[in-house]
Order: sequence, then structure tokens, then C-alpha cells
Amino acid sequence: MAEPAPNDAQKTTPAAARETAVPAAVSARQSGTTADRRGFFTRAAAVAIGVLIMLVPFAAGLLVFADPLRRNRAGFGFIKVATLESVPDDGMPRAFPVVAGRTDAWTFFLSEPIGAVFLRRQKGQAIPEAFQTTCPHAGCMLDFVAANKIFQCPCHNSSFQLDGDIIQPSPAPRPMDSLECKVVDERGVKQVLVRYETFHTGIAEKIAKA
Repeated sequence: MAEPAPNDAQKTTPAAARETAVPAAVSARQSGTTADRRGFFTRAAAVAIGVLIMLVPFAAGLLVFADPLRRNRAGFGFIKVATLESVPDDGMPRAFPVVAGRTDAWTFFLSEPIGAVFLRRQKGQAIPEAFQTTCPHAGCMLDFVAANKIFQCPCHNSSFQLDGDIIQPSPAPRPMDSLECKVVDERGVKQVLVRYETFHTGIAEKIAKA
């Protein structure tokens, strides 16, 4: 009995088989490459999220760690420097040390000299005038010359009147730096408090140091 002849659909030549296999292999490789790319981006995103999660507590800890540095830059506020009785109302300035607690990074120093001020009170004046003892020209310490009734810088001969104004000619770019002052009653004793600040030197504008 004769076998039926194969039809065209059943005829598969080796060349046709190769032509069918090549696109399938290419497609498989492309699918594998796409999957690898997706896996890479997924892993990269996971790593980035993990790093961000770790940075948040680290940044918070860094702010706490650096807090003493921020406090040190904030200024000293009002500091008690003298009794009102020790500042006679004769119009003559007197120098007083400024003593306060000081924080240097993470070390606290108790009751340490941090500077000095000139206090001056005229007749009938309830609250003294206060000036920085630092020359606004280059930062040298000013002297009060009682014989001439002037403030004078020993470094570059800047001179100032009793009210702090410049005596020309003078290398100082501005008058003496005044400070805010107030008087408070402390158990029956009037105390002079000064808001102590330091300022940038060598410029015309009075700018407090941060």
C-alpha cells in the first residue's frame, strides 16, 4: 500500500529550520537583556533608597554634634560688668573686664574674661554709655588718655572723642563701636549689664561678627 505524499506544510528543509531558529534565539536574547536591565535598575534604586534612609539619621546626628559650634556663634547676650555705683557720673570713661562662661566647640569654660568695655556716665544719666575697647581700624586695644580726654589707639594713632566720634585725621573707618547697655536692680544693688558683641574691623559699616 502506498504511503501518502507529504503536503507542503509538512515539508521542512534544514534551511527553513535555521531561518526559524535564528529569530527565536535573537528574541530570547533580547528578552534576557531587557530582564537584566530591569534587574539592574531595580537594584540601583534599592541601593539609592537605602543610602538616603541612612543619611537622614546621620544628618540629624551631625546637627546635634555641631550644636555647640552654633551656640558659640550666637553671641553672649547681656552680661553683668559692674555696679552702677562704680561708674561715677563725672563723664569720664572707665574700662571694665567682661567675664562670662564661654563655649569653645565642645568645651565649656566657666567665668573667663572674654573682652572689655568702656563705661561712661554723665551727670544725671541713669544708664551709662558702653563702648568696645577694640579699635575699629585693625582691632588693637584702645587706651583712654585722661590728660587729653580722648581715646587713642597705640597701633596706628586712631583717636576718638569721649562720645566715640572719630578725631580726624584718623585711619579708623568708623567711630568706636557702641554697645547696648541697661541697668537692673539685683537685691537692692543696681547692676550694669552690657550686651557684649564683637565687630568686623577695617570697614565703614558696623557689622557684628557671627
